[in-house]
Amino acid sequence: MLQLTQGVYAWLQLPGGVGRTNAGVVADEDGLTVVDTLMVPSQWEEFGAAVSELGRPVHRVVLTSGQIEFAGGTSHFRLAAVYGSPITSMQLDQPLNVDAYRRFMPEFAAEFDDLQTKAVTHVVDAPVMLTPAVEIIPIAGHTAANLMVLVPAAGVLFAGGMCAFGVTPLAFQGHPAVWADNLETVVGLAGTIVPGHGPVGGEKEVRDLQGYLRACVDAGGDPGAIPPGPRDRWEARHLDPINVERAAMLARGDDRIPPPLLKAIGAAWRATRRRVVPARWKVARRAAPRRRRRASRPSPPASPAPTRGRRLCG
Repeated sequence: MLQLTQGVYAWLQLPGGVGRTNAGVVADEDGLTVVDTLMVPSQWEEFGAAVSELGRPVHRVVLTSGQIEFAGGTSHFRLAAVYGSPITSMQLDQPLNVDAYRRFMPEFAAEFDDLQTKAVTHVVDAPVMLTPAVEIIPIAGHTAANLMVLVPAAGVLFAGGMCAFGVTPLAFQGHPAVWADNLETVVGLAGTIVPGHGPVGGEKEVRDLQGYLRACVDAGGDPGAIPPGPRDRWEARHLDPINVERAAMLARGDDRIPPPLLKAIGAAWRATRRRVVPARWKVARRAAPRRRRRASRPSPPASPAPTRGRRLCG
């Protein structure tokens, strides 16, 4: 566990890559807030043991994304309330697509057999002060509804799925153009940024990611059109075709999953009428909230989480 400042910790899986995300922990007066829970038991059991060594109860888990890389370990923190976006709440209500996970991340195939996730208990759809130390900020890009966790007093931002440093991001559910634009918000929030993938960074690393995403948009569907740059040293460049095709499809008004990803997981491309890009992508939150609202801090649930989370804000 890497201590960033008093009461603020990062758990890094380096060098990062598909299926190897980061997590965080913030200590508050009443206990701990965990940011993301990793994916499979070999990851979150070690992380959970390190959290236990801090000697404080975990009262809250904040999920920056509902994708399995970030949410696979939610069941480990069984007494904690789980905070997520409306999309994350819906994702965790669905059966896990274990066959797809095995095909896309074969090195973890054996660990998906008994994987179970915990439902979101509190839906967050507006900026809110969760505790005196922790602010949750909704943002779009990596998906239509990500969350970030800001620790204002420490100048630390847990960007989760919105940032990948030294690692190629995966935009199959994202909007590369909106994502790149909304990174302007990210650079203004904190000097220290913990990404969802890769090492801790700051504005330079965010700018490198922003440049890559804009290159995917400008490539016009051709991965070979991405020009040289800092990304040439990144992990997981095999994701370029997915990201470039996703950007090209969205430019045509098509919001379906890009065929390169479907091919990777062995799913068939459905030549149905294209879906129009939803309005949710058309409004980007570009600035940090001026006024922060305090959310009530619920007691840890004594019984299993409900199927659908209750709305915390909005």
